[in-house]
Amino acid sequence: MSTFHGLEMARQALSTQQSALYTTGHNIANANTEGYTRQRVNFETLSPYPSASRNRPQIPGQMGTGVESGSVQRIRNQFLDNQFRSENSTSGYWETRSEALGRMENVLNEPSDTGLSTTIDQFWQSLQDLAVNPENSGARSVVLQRGQALAETFNYLSDSLTNIRTDLQTQIETTVKDANTLIDGISELNKQVKNLETHGYAANDLYDRRDMLIDELSNIVSIDVRYDQGHIPSGKVGDGVATINIVNDSGTEIAEIVNGVEGEIQKINAPVYNNAETLSVVSSINVNDTNVMSSSGSLKGLLASYGYTDGENVAGDYPDMLTKLDSMAYTVATAFNEQHGSDFFEIENSIGAATSISVAIIDGSDINAGSNDDSGNGDNALALAEVFYTASESLDGASIKDFYESVIGDLGVTAEHVNRMTENTGTLLAQVENQRLSVSQVSLDEEMSNMIKFQHAYSAAARSMTTMDEMLDKIINSMGLVGR
Repeated sequence: MSTFHGLEMARQALSTQQSALYTTGHNIANANTEGYTRQRVNFETLSPYPSASRNRPQIPGQMGTGVESGSVQRIRNQFLDNQFRSENSTSGYWETRSEALGRMENVLNEPSDTGLSTTIDQFWQSLQDLAVNPENSGARSVVLQRGQALAETFNYLSDSLTNIRTDLQTQIETTVKDANTLIDGISELNKQVKNLETHGYAANDLYDRRDMLIDELSNIVSIDVRYDQGHIPSGKVGDGVATINIVNDSGTEIAEIVNGVEGEIQKINAPVYNNAETLSVVSSINVNDTNVMSSSGSLKGLLASYGYTDGENVAGDYPDMLTKLDSMAYTVATAFNEQHGSDFFEIENSIGAATSISVAIIDGSDINAGSNDDSGNGDNALALAEVFYTASESLDGASIKDFYESVIGDLGVTAEHVNRMTENTGTLLAQVENQRLSVSQVSLDEEMSNMIKFQHAYSAAARSMTTMDEMLDKIINSMGLVGR
């Protein structure tokens, strides 16, 4: 071994500890950077030199030659990444649907003093009062006003829910565009990663940016991510390029959207709408010719609220509620008009009845309160009041009042279930995220400990170099003086 080898070994130790200090500083600098994954330098022992041996020259020993810095590795757990993305898709679905149902509950506002149920009760009470005083013009005026209030409440509820559906439609289209933007971003990062990895470099910061985009995409649709390292030179490390497939609820692949190996992408097409009678619902959202609506995520949550075709049927929270309101409004108008003997309510047809219902008469004197020509008879007013409590075939055998109570009850049960699932999936997502952060997030305490450790190692290597320098000085300057 060279006389000066000790200096070289100390120099390499200095360089290696210094690179570890630089990486520690990089971690500390990015302690609050969103999506950053902590990094570490992998130390590698240099190849040893054989050392001659007098006793066993045929099996020489080895002399260590020091250390070098190998790869700079991200501390990341791919299993936790996959688990997080799976829970993120489920959480995105329930959270989106919970928000939409919350808006529906706010519109219906039950129970309250201004909801449809209270409006029906007030109309019913006005008819009871009219039955007692059929000749009273004030009582007739109140009935007319309460009837108008009932029609306007139906109009308000239907129009408000329809407006929210319009917002949901915009959200669906925006979400699809966002997903395609993420697909573009992931593909572009794949190309940059592949270019660096092909030359033997680890693109750690690019990996972080790509993982953030993949996490965002997993909230929109459920995905499966695989990595290919075929282009990485032997002896080098790297995550590789990502290939992403949309999967359904059972984890079966539906469509490939990012092919990292070939550098190709397939974007999600705009929603295709199907006019089911008067309600426009989504019939398909395709990648090429494959429908991906079965994939969980916020996109599916929007579809479950806005409405979609399930075979020959229309499913969805808002179409279901609008249909029930139409059935109620149509039943109220037809049953009331039949009992009234003439049109008290004006209505076009059963489809869109809640939007179109209005009061046909403008004068309270036109209200038919009696069952005969006796102006003091209020029997028909009582019969009109009983319309709200009479079973109707159009409402599956329920009365108008009972049907609406059932509708509100079903909404409450559904919303409670969705909110509970939102809370449960949110808790699971937070647990997985905490586990992932415990592995990947920068701990300032740990980094400070590493800094002290590497600093001491650097000082020791510097001391070793000083010692070797002193030894060489003794040999060079103090030896060979005999006989001078």
